[in-house]
Amino acid sequence: MWEDKTAQARGAGPTIAGEALRRVGIPVLENDALPLSVKGHTVWLAGLGDQLALLPGRKRHGHPRIGLDDLTGTLAKIPDGAPAILLAHEPDIFPQVPPRIALTLSGHTHGGQVRLFGRSPVVPSRYGNRFAYGHVREQSDLITSGGLGTSIAPVRFGVPPEIVVVELGAQDAKR
Repeated sequence: MWEDKTAQARGAGPTIAGEALRRVGIPVLENDALPLSVKGHTVWLAGLGDQLALLPGRKRHGHPRIGLDDLTGTLAKIPDGAPAILLAHEPDIFPQVPPRIALTLSGHTHGGQVRLFGRSPVVPSRYGNRFAYGHVREQSDLITSGGLGTSIAPVRFGVPPEIVVVELGAQDAKR
């Protein structure tokens, strides 16, 4: 959204990228949820709007970035008790995610881009290294991917590019 000047000026989507995806039949889950059939069972997939969507402009000078995320409204679209996965670009939302969400998948931090001894000196998160990279289990599970690219500085060290694959299926009760 940051690079889409029209969406920034409007203060809302749709973005150019989002419209391109929709035109070829790829759903864009921005504060929305949809049911998926996984091995004969329904699992809900929910996607949040960006938590840092709008850059400060002349009207918002000196104010932090404005989010377009609506966690409460998004989760209200999922039936009570239904298994669900949340897609949230920034992992900072994780402390507010209720335990009924089995898994949250995030990115944004690029793992800090530079990691030494399992920690990053700079992480674009108000929680520092807490959700910067990897698997975290608190009230539910969070996986933050290091992703493929970089942000701001074109440097990666100690955080190899990655694509995370999550397989869904029934777990053996003996495990």
